[in-house]
Amino acid sequence: MTSHTADIDISEALVRQFDKSGPRYTSYPTADRFHAGFTADTYHSFLEQRSGRTGNPPLSIYVHLPFCESLCYFCACNKIITKDHERVAEYLRYLDKEMSLVAQRLGKDRKAVQLHLGGGTPTFFNADELRQLMSMLRSHFTFTPDAELGVEIDPRTVQAGTLSLLAELGFNRNSFGVQDFDSDVQQAVNRIQPLEMVEQAVVESRKFNFRSINADLIYGLPKQTLQSFGRTLDSLIRVSPDRIALYNYAHLPKRFKAQRLIVESDLPSAEARLQIFLMSMQRLLDAGYVYIGLDHFAKPDDELNKARLNQTLHRNFQGYTTRSECDLIGFGVSAISKVGHSYSQAVRTLNAYYEHLDADRLPIDRGYALSLDDVLRRDIIMTLMCSASVEFAAIQRDYGVDFASYFATELQQLRPYEEAGLITVDATAIRVTAKGRLFVRGSGMVFDKFLSQATTSTYSKLI
Repeated sequence: MTSHTADIDISEALVRQFDKSGPRYTSYPTADRFHAGFTADTYHSFLEQRSGRTGNPPLSIYVHLPFCESLCYFCACNKIITKDHERVAEYLRYLDKEMSLVAQRLGKDRKAVQLHLGGGTPTFFNADELRQLMSMLRSHFTFTPDAELGVEIDPRTVQAGTLSLLAELGFNRNSFGVQDFDSDVQQAVNRIQPLEMVEQAVVESRKFNFRSINADLIYGLPKQTLQSFGRTLDSLIRVSPDRIALYNYAHLPKRFKAQRLIVESDLPSAEARLQIFLMSMQRLLDAGYVYIGLDHFAKPDDELNKARLNQTLHRNFQGYTTRSECDLIGFGVSAISKVGHSYSQAVRTLNAYYEHLDADRLPIDRGYALSLDDVLRRDIIMTLMCSASVEFAAIQRDYGVDFASYFATELQQLRPYEEAGLITVDATAIRVTAKGRLFVRGSGMVFDKFLSQATTSTYSKLI
């Protein structure tokens, strides 16, 4: 099978040649390289360095809300399965304390241009609790008038006033977990949500002027077939979200206990997964969606595609974003922050999170302080991940290195990508071609100095 569109041209042979396992590069170094030598005190120092500078980048804020009422067997998120909604009040108290500790160290420079609520299930929180959370955030941070406020939504939690409440609180972007509309697949992963439920949620979102509506799909789930997933795509294309994320299910039952409940014999074969992916890409492109990168598609007039075209697309722990590089402040269990040339991650359990904050200590579990070489490699990898040109003159200007000599080995390793037409390399730049956008993880991996070092993580396939 070959996909023929004006936008991209991908053959099965090309996918087979370059479909290796590798990081998704929501950061560099990747989170599996974070270490316990980076402590709360280290994080404090980066926050305080920022407070002592002028001209800082604006803030992007992430809040992890871990509670879910039921377990989805495919899920790899850090979540707490409970029907006890009384646990929310305690979590909010500790979130407020964490925000206060961070705000003190940030000083007055707390202008925010992005907010994302993830989980877990953010809409596990009721109306009063969501109002309280937003009040807390606005008391500690100043959101700009054009700030992007996004929230992940489980369609099963959407009630009559849910979308109107979120709009009232300032949210202007949302994302619905769809995964698959097929009833057999939904049964196999313990997530039952009829098509009509998602349709109604999208209609309500448009009614309350959400500017960008995303829907997540997952291919490779148990009971999926080429035909059944084709029907899911038909239905979702009719629903017409602004963005679609098409994720590849990574079955890692040794790492994620919930996945042990999936019947492995029900999983589609590697060949079937490839055919599902190629079919899905073709169908979305034919429906008018534009391929952004990795697993993301958007309508031509969506801000994400406009950012791709004018090369202002960026990437962080929430995936692709339209905003310029921000300092990211994460709150809640397992949340990741990026401040200056550092990454830090919070502890993963509620008990540890509460224990740290009871001691007036930020709940940092591990992190990483980047060297200048790390920053340079991150710049190159993230530029490739966003399908922009790596301009050698800019590298020379910003880092004082001659690209051709500093990365002589990497340029040799890029030759297969160049020969396959996935990138072009000349004396001035590395440029990603249209079909090369599907393989940017692979070309980015060439510049990852950590891949030769052992890790406990298992990376997913590129396709």
